[in-house]
Amino acid sequence: MCGRYVMARSTGDLVAALGVDRVAGEDVPPSWNIAPTQKVRIVTGRGPEGAGPGRGLETARWGLVPVWAKSRSVGVRAINARSETVLEKPTFRSAAVKRRALVPADGYYEWSGEKGAKIPTYLHGQDGEPLAFAGLYEFWRDPEVPEGEPDAWLMTTTVLTRPATDALGHIHDRTPVIVPPGLRDGWLDPGLTDRSRIQQLIDAIPDPSLLPHRVGPAVGNVRNDGPELIAPVAEGGGAADDDGAAGDGALFY
Repeated sequence: MCGRYVMARSTGDLVAALGVDRVAGEDVPPSWNIAPTQKVRIVTGRGPEGAGPGRGLETARWGLVPVWAKSRSVGVRAINARSETVLEKPTFRSAAVKRRALVPADGYYEWSGEKGAKIPTYLHGQDGEPLAFAGLYEFWRDPEVPEGEPDAWLMTTTVLTRPATDALGHIHDRTPVIVPPGLRDGWLDPGLTDRSRIQQLIDAIPDPSLLPHRVGPAVGNVRNDGPELIAPVAEGGGAADDDGAAGDGALFY
């Protein structure tokens, strides 16, 4: 499995585009090759105690670690949560009820083709605005860090996925759940805790309308970063980078 997406906007841009009321956590530099376990920006609807209502821009580690986990390594296997079962799975069900988030992205990568020769494709929105993946977040107490230290509590996140429509299914059979502007307040509403209503909201989110184009193999190596990674390449472009990162899996499963 591998995972890559793009978020190359400044904090100020995200505040304006996503209606953020408060900013917390360390800043995250723009990246055209975000991978699991890296720090990412998320938007929450519930701030720290005393922070009041409204949307908050926070920093979390990609890969959700549930409160009962004995190690943060659990997060490597939880970068995605299937929307069909997110309210049932022990790893995600508590966060799905109490800690929903938006994960902003400019676009994401998928790979298609035969193993060992997979071709990367970049998918992005049509209007130039950032996408808002439906996400969850969780807080995990790291037993190896003394109480009171800044890193004693780890904030982590995951992205919901759903079956891809025909327009995207030829690239991969799963796609992130992308929340349109009109449903974002509902998704972030901390007062929405009824499981059936949450599932109804998930089901009401429309399929995304995205534009795909083929990109070069350099994105397969997480050490590569920069706007050149999303530049279109001609049909018949190269296979995955020789480290095998792009050829062994797909981002949204």
